[in-house]
Amino acid sequence: MKNIPLILMGCGGVGRQLLQHIVSCRSLHSTQGLCLRVVGVGDSKSLVVSDDLLHKGLDDTFLLQLCRVKSAGESLSKLCDFGECRAFGHPESEGKILEIASQLGRKTGLVLVDCSASFDTVVVLKQAIHMGCCAVLANKKPLTSSMEDFKKLFTYPRHIRHESTVGAGLPVIASLNRIICSGDPVHQIIGSLSGTLGYVMSEVEDGKPLSQVVKDAKSLGYTEPDPRDDLGGMDVARKALILARILGHQINLDSIQIESLYPKEMGPDIMTVEDFLDRGLSLLDKDIQARVEKAASNGNVLRYVCVIEGSRCEVGIQELPKNSPLGRLRGSDNVLEIYTRCYSKQPLVIQGAGAGNDTTAAGVLADIVDVQDLFS
Repeated sequence: MKNIPLILMGCGGVGRQLLQHIVSCRSLHSTQGLCLRVVGVGDSKSLVVSDDLLHKGLDDTFLLQLCRVKSAGESLSKLCDFGECRAFGHPESEGKILEIASQLGRKTGLVLVDCSASFDTVVVLKQAIHMGCCAVLANKKPLTSSMEDFKKLFTYPRHIRHESTVGAGLPVIASLNRIICSGDPVHQIIGSLSGTLGYVMSEVEDGKPLSQVVKDAKSLGYTEPDPRDDLGGMDVARKALILARILGHQINLDSIQIESLYPKEMGPDIMTVEDFLDRGLSLLDKDIQARVEKAASNGNVLRYVCVIEGSRCEVGIQELPKNSPLGRLRGSDNVLEIYTRCYSKQPLVIQGAGAGNDTTAAGVLADIVDVQDLFS
């Protein structure tokens, strides 16, 4: 049986779903000669680790209890009542993770799994990789930090997996890496990489006011609590930056032209969420409707996309042919079109659910299993 010790950083929706996936896949992994041993779980405030790092992980009953405790909004330190573990507060927890990385990195191996939404994890990840550990990321922020950080994270390319940073569980990164390895030059990537904005643009195409569509999307749980976090385009820009860097472009986030669907005067530092939803949004309806009608007169539709072509990387609304894969997009799916020498007239199209805790966690789990050949 091949044992893979891992530490989970971040136990929000995706992290908790990952733990549940690990527990439910025990018999499947056992038939594959694989055991995922969770030796630690941390959030922004604390860390719980197994008493016996070398031989035992946190047992499944404990992990499911942890999911319940976190779902209820309680502290991880409460878990010391439920099993053989030790708890560490912040910032002591960061040092403890590195201590475990040093202990296990070159002895048994260790996977650090980042399901947080923080820039802070980049420091730990860089040091852990230097110690021989592997990293699996759903968190986009470390990969969209400085170019220097990005290069350090990829010091040992086989030791890092990050499929779930772009398109949740869709095979976007794996497909792109296969194309690059085959020597097939990538000419253009164009994609709708926000389920929220995909839904919004396909609904306004039907003639619905933007203000109503955004409110509907919020009530369906598609948007962040403040919809401007989606409408500003920053999430799509981070995904575009990751793809551009994989293609070899040494660019930073400020190199990307980002079109926001709301003006600066409606920003979070000027207008409250309530004001934006009640007053601000309706002021945007007329302009978007005019753009929808203009596109329709050209036989096109509007989509909020990222475009990577040569050194150009931009994010915003584009007019696209109605019968193209992106033009046919409805609802909250992600769609990516990749044009290369081999896929010149008909692009490689990747489409499917690009968000959701379950889908994202499944992508993370597949990445963890994918590094098993690095463990003895």
